[in-house]
Amino acid sequence: MKADLLEVRTGNTVEAFISKAAKEDMPSRKDGWQFTWKKLYKTDGALFYRIAKIASPGKPEGLLMLTLINDEMLFMNDIEVAPHNFGSQGRYENAAGCLLAFACYKSFELGKGPYQGYLSFDSKTELIELYMEKYGATFAMGQKMFFDPAAGKKLMKQYLNIV
Repeated sequence: MKADLLEVRTGNTVEAFISKAAKEDMPSRKDGWQFTWKKLYKTDGALFYRIAKIASPGKPEGLLMLTLINDEMLFMNDIEVAPHNFGSQGRYENAAGCLLAFACYKSFELGKGPYQGYLSFDSKTELIELYMEKYGATFAMGQKMFFDPAAGKKLMKQYLNIV
C-alpha cells in the first residue's frame, strides 16, 4: 500500500510503501532498534509489516507486528520507527502514523463481527497521552487502548489517503 513520508528537514513528502515484512527485513538491536524483531518474528500467527521508501526499499523506516485474537479482534503487539526517525530529531515525522493507519486498515479487513474496525493494543505509560491526543486512540484501563472504527477511518484518511 502506498504512503507518503514527511521529511522533517525539508517539509517534502517522499513516496513510500507498506508491505509484508520477511525475516530478512527484521533489524537488530545493535543497529539501534528497541525491539528484538528477529526474535519476535518467530511468534506463531503474527503478521509483520514494514514501511520503506520506494527509493530505498531494503531499508525499513518502521515496523509493525499484529496478531488476530480469537480469530476476530486485531491486536497491535509492537510498532517501532527506525532509530533515525525517533523523537523530535527524526528524519521522517509520520512513519508511525502511517503504520498505525495501516493497522487500522487491517482491522477492517481481518476483524470479525463486533470487532471489525477495532484495533486494540497495550501502550507504554509515557505514550498513552500521545496516542490519545495525536492519533485519536481511546484509553480503556491500565495500559489498554484501542482505536474504534471512526478513529481508524480518520487515521486512514490522514496518513494513507483512503477511507
